Amino acid sequence: MAEKTFAEILEEATDRSRDMDAPLGERLAAVADEVRRLSPEFAATVDRMVARLAASNVGETAPKPGEAMPEFILPDEGGRLVRLTDLIDKGPVVLSFNRGHWCPYCRLNVAGLAEIAPEVENLGARIVAISPEKARYAKELKSYANAPFPVLADINNAYALELNLLFWVGDEKREAMQAGGYDIAPYQGNDAWMLPIPATFIVDRDGVVKARYIDPDYRRRMDLDELLAALRSVIESTR
Repeated sequence: MAEKTFAEILEEATDRSRDMDAPLGERLAAVADEVRRLSPEFAATVDRMVARLAASNVGETAPKPGEAMPEFILPDEGGRLVRLTDLIDKGPVVLSFNRGHWCPYCRLNVAGLAEIAPEVENLGARIVAISPEKARYAKELKSYANAPFPVLADINNAYALELNLLFWVGDEKREAMQAGGYDIAPYQGNDAWMLPIPATFIVDRDGVVKARYIDPDYRRRMDLDELLAALRSVIESTR
């Protein structure tokens, strides 16, 4: 039997974390701990990349609360075009930027969002996930998370670039990912090795950002309870 790749082992760890009865942060931390146990070298590479991004303030100039969210027209996992204007016409929108279906942390994040989707809808809002992958892989992310909301394909990271969320992975991290079984080029349809910083925006019906979460450390995501609290605050402020 062939030895499992780093990516295959992490996929199993991700499945176990998804089934944990624990907050999203603990599920994400469980995967991060497994990465550090399996390969301290890989974890150290991630740490260096995160430090580089933090030192460069990558993502800091993305739309802030009180600023307008730029319009987008992006295809969903089925090829249907989705426009931000049409979404916010029906109520506040939670926009979640993710790295791709291959990313364990993104899988857990989107699965967590799927768990709170009914409550979000009861509040009169909706969730939309965005990743820089082709539609077929966006469909895989949606399926893994059992998400009742669309996963949009930000082809060539054009929208992430407009929002100042985009960064170059770097040669060290690219080589570590490829050695571990992660080659994102086929998923994105290019070999630029550019990714968005995972981010969450709450956009109200007026198109203005009301809350955001941006962290250059992709191993962390917005707490789901904090997201719901921020969304309730937005909705109550308009009553």
